[in-house]
Amino acid sequence: MPDRLAQTPGGASSSPLVLNSFGQLRIMEVAIAVEAGSHGRALFMKSQFGVLCDEFYASTRLHLKLELTLGRETVLHFFDRVRREYPGMRKLRRRDDGTLVLEEDDRDGESHRWLRLEPACLRFGQYSPPDSATYRRYAQFVLEQAPCHLTLNELDIDHLEVVYAFDLEYRGNHDQLVAETLYADHPLSAFLLGEDAMHSIECQPYLGVALTPACDVQAYIEVKSRTSTFEVRTGDYDTQILSVFSMVRKYWGFGEAADLAVVHNDLCRRADEIAGEKVVPILVNPLAQAIASRP
Repeated sequence: MPDRLAQTPGGASSSPLVLNSFGQLRIMEVAIAVEAGSHGRALFMKSQFGVLCDEFYASTRLHLKLELTLGRETVLHFFDRVRREYPGMRKLRRRDDGTLVLEEDDRDGESHRWLRLEPACLRFGQYSPPDSATYRRYAQFVLEQAPCHLTLNELDIDHLEVVYAFDLEYRGNHDQLVAETLYADHPLSAFLLGEDAMHSIECQPYLGVALTPACDVQAYIEVKSRTSTFEVRTGDYDTQILSVFSMVRKYWGFGEAADLAVVHNDLCRRADEIAGEKVVPILVNPLAQAIASRP
């Protein structure tokens, strides 16, 4: 299980401490990049985001207004072009719902890419990306190839979204953990943690803000628990993933058409800042510390 930072990024940049899964402290072996520029942002993803959780991944979603025409020739030409650029992406499968997936082999603990075609959405991402620049290059390539291979038109685009996901393993009541960690000093604690509350069974904050006056660029954060009421009732918990999502999206139709790759780079820049300055210190670090402190 990956180590988790015991401090917020602001307090850990010079001599950070890492809290591992057994509650022990050690000096982080990776330097924290604090300088500005692309090198600093790239190393930031690797050194900060990757060690904070059991798994970190970045993904992109291109939502369309009309359904894709996924003919055999269209799909094979598109996937083959991606495979020639990334030879490791040679595993093609069709899911029960008809979704088509091209991916690299999923080796435990190693970075791997995936690409998915749905009826009205193009999704792709990378688990454990080594740095931000690597993921951006992959995304740029996909977004440059998709319009011509899939016959995409700017009129058809609804929105483009970049998602950073932090997965934390926890065997226990996820909702109780979130309530006690994030809402202990909040006015809502009277409901979530009051004398009448035997257990917290639904505590999954989902918040959003507009980043532009026109509301065409938006940011969301979400904490996703996976504990069932059966587990709470019986006290028999499985180890499951508690996820923290940081999402930034851009809606089309608010002005002149913009290049997909250019918009994606801007969304990644915003996502890096929001994750590093807000999501990690406010959500990920406190939850990771709370998990590490429990038996």
